[in-house]
Amino acid sequence: MSPSLTLEGGNWKRMASLVAGAGMTLASYLTIRHFFTANYPESIWEGSFCDISAFFNCDSSAFSGISAIAGVPIGVFGAVLGGVVVLGAILPSESLERTNKSLALLNGIGVVSLAAYTVLVLGSMCLLCAGFYAFSLASLYLFWRYGIDSDRKGFAGRWLRPSAAVLLVLTLFTVSQAWAAARYHQARRDAQSGGVAARVVNQFFNLPEVAWPSEISTYRTASATEVFEDAPIRVVEFADLLCSDCRYLNEQIARLKEEFAGRMNVAFQFFPLDARCNDVVEKDKHPGACDLSYMAAYDPGKFNVIHDEIFASFEAAKTPEWRVELARRHGVEAALTDSSTIDLVGRLIRTGAEYVKTSEEYSHGIRSTPTMIINNRMVIGTFPYEQLRAIFQALVDEAETGGRFLENWED
Repeated sequence: MSPSLTLEGGNWKRMASLVAGAGMTLASYLTIRHFFTANYPESIWEGSFCDISAFFNCDSSAFSGISAIAGVPIGVFGAVLGGVVVLGAILPSESLERTNKSLALLNGIGVVSLAAYTVLVLGSMCLLCAGFYAFSLASLYLFWRYGIDSDRKGFAGRWLRPSAAVLLVLTLFTVSQAWAAARYHQARRDAQSGGVAARVVNQFFNLPEVAWPSEISTYRTASATEVFEDAPIRVVEFADLLCSDCRYLNEQIARLKEEFAGRMNVAFQFFPLDARCNDVVEKDKHPGACDLSYMAAYDPGKFNVIHDEIFASFEAAKTPEWRVELARRHGVEAALTDSSTIDLVGRLIRTGAEYVKTSEEYSHGIRSTPTMIINNRMVIGTFPYEQLRAIFQALVDEAETGGRFLENWED
């Protein structure tokens, strides 16, 4: 009898295949769930922020272009593959095992490629994705070591004998699930500018008011008025130049400052999560962030150019060599030893200790990046563009007309 992973009764190999498939399915479900939570939070408290690790950061994957294909979160495809492996372990058949073996090879190539992309291009690794990768490779190993046709000669004979009937049924099922996921994705996206946005605006205005920092940074990523408090929209952004969520927020601010031109002041309050210069929080997530802060702060006239270049070359900016070249290119080599610059950045960082703690885990309210003080209300993390835009529009309407344009939308 030809060796088989699932056709030899209820042995440990079949059980291992069941566990691997179930792990793939669970990891995929959690990945899909995180994708929607990160991109389309339904309240002001569900936003995502850079508070796990610089490298092990699921948000980078959730916000990236590879997180969804034609509106379908890629976790959907992983869930289908995992489900078929589970089905093959529960209801074994030759045709299903051969098909699963072929798909395991294809999936193995895919997960290795995705892992390489996230590490080499995104510079991060999603722990939920890593779980799927691990279970997928375990499944591939089981099919390689014990799967049907392992005694056949030739690569095609061992790996490329799927059942056409099973593939057809699986394709139709996958298409139906992808269609449903895409429709749900579109509904979540549309909701951001409707009822969800209205709820977030009302939640924002119900937040307790807080004071401005004792020293507001003069470095601005958007500037409408000379006096900071004169603009309808006033944002103090506690941010880290090596924080991926800060880069995401920067992209949103770039869009919003065009739409709300002449109405926004955004102060960049240096808050690098680098223990070399930040003793407000016990986090050392972004080595080199202090040096980049000094370079950006050294010459106020060059701040925006350096700020934008760092975010545009985000992965390269994590390397000491690139930072040395950045300093040379902009003539700010002296920033790393300039006492006035170091003192200025230090003072801005220490304003984070002025806010009462919002979590028992941390000593102060400012404990992660990005954290924004928007018109004297503290918001931790990021929002979808539609939600942040709705808050800004409400602030403009309140300043200009005394009303909020979304109030009547509340369910």
